[in-house]
Amino acid sequence: MKETVTDISAMLKSLTSQVQSMQETIDAQHTEIASLNRNINRLTNENRILRKRLSKYESPDKNSNNSSTPPSKESMKDEVVRRTKSLRTPSGLKPGGQPEHEARGKEMVEHPDAIEERMSEYCRNCGRDLSCVEGELDYVSQVVDLPAVAPITTEYRHYKKTCTCGCCNKGYAPRRRGSQITFGRNIKAIVTYLNVVQCVPFERLASLMDEVFSVHMSQGTIANFVQETLRKSRPAIQLLENLLKQSPVVGFDESGCYNNKRLDWAWIAQTAYITLCFRATGRSSKVLEERFGDALQRMVAVTDRHSAYFVLDFLNHQVCLAHLLRELEYLTELDESQRWSKDVTNLLRAAIHQRNVQPEETVEKESWTDRLDELLKANLLHLNDKFERLRKGLVKCRDYIFNFLENPMIPPDNNASERGTRKLKIKQKISGTFRADKGADAFFAIHSIADTAWKNKQSQLQAISTILSL
Repeated sequence: MKETVTDISAMLKSLTSQVQSMQETIDAQHTEIASLNRNINRLTNENRILRKRLSKYESPDKNSNNSSTPPSKESMKDEVVRRTKSLRTPSGLKPGGQPEHEARGKEMVEHPDAIEERMSEYCRNCGRDLSCVEGELDYVSQVVDLPAVAPITTEYRHYKKTCTCGCCNKGYAPRRRGSQITFGRNIKAIVTYLNVVQCVPFERLASLMDEVFSVHMSQGTIANFVQETLRKSRPAIQLLENLLKQSPVVGFDESGCYNNKRLDWAWIAQTAYITLCFRATGRSSKVLEERFGDALQRMVAVTDRHSAYFVLDFLNHQVCLAHLLRELEYLTELDESQRWSKDVTNLLRAAIHQRNVQPEETVEKESWTDRLDELLKANLLHLNDKFERLRKGLVKCRDYIFNFLENPMIPPDNNASERGTRKLKIKQKISGTFRADKGADAFFAIHSIADTAWKNKQSQLQAISTILSL
């Protein structure tokens, strides 16, 4: 039997009340869901931040073996590992001189400066006098030593002659203002050499000159010697710059330089026979553009992956493989279960070995680039973000990785440039910073000349002395 509705208004009122109650329930649930979503987003962000902080302790530490971190910033533990671990693979040979290795030792001079005869004047058994017995030569030895060092003072007496015409003639330079006692070229060269090449600070250098050479001088005098060498070295520095502009392959690098309470940048441009270091206030591409100009278009640059080098119009480019191998070493330590970083490492090492086996031959790079492309197609999204970041970086510079195979003049790494700036790091580790621009500029100029002399197997001290004689 059907139910009959007798009061429609009461029924509608009841339904309206139920709808309102359901709407309130929905609104309350919506508010609660929104609050839960906000909490989820907040917890997700906190989780990401905490994971990032935790990864610092879970990931392997970056040191000079697996990154570009300088040894001076390594921890004590990393330094111990670095000194006992090498990126080189074991050769299987015993340490020391190898078979057919040509031994080199000190040779006796044919004409010694002094000869001293040593013989016994009495018998050590019975005590009999042997002074009248003629001795028989047993063997000859030589001792190399230094003579007692003492400064040599030369007095110059200047005369003037008056002609019958009344003209006064002087055959020497005008009288110096101030002290009439000066230091000679050898002392200036030794002081400059010890300060720049051996990185001896002014105070210790003044003490050394006093103790060893009996030459008394102030720190201000040492600074004047270095500045004098800087002034006289400018033509040589200009010559080095001109030679670099004509060089087909040039290595570049830059490093931080603390100077006069600010951070400057030390730049180096070098070849196998030339080194040029200079200071700049930044590390952008404009530094090289202003210094070398159109000559960059004729150079093959060997650099790291710093972005400033890739906006310059070089003839060609070679990326330093040593930097890449260190980054790959870090990825291998980060996740030893994967094979990608190991395969790329083996490929780069094989290419370097190919160049070492054929040092003067041209090797086609297409097959090597194809092998690299196959590795760069790998999907690394399931690994740490650092893997994908390096893969993308290799994709950008793939055309500049194996250029050293096609041109034997191009080295596979930029280690020579890093060795050229190592002297700066030693200097700053000892002295901390440069106090003035002129001191920093003098160091870079004199270091350029000394390092160029060393590359050409010449005496660095003699090179500085030659500069001072100009």
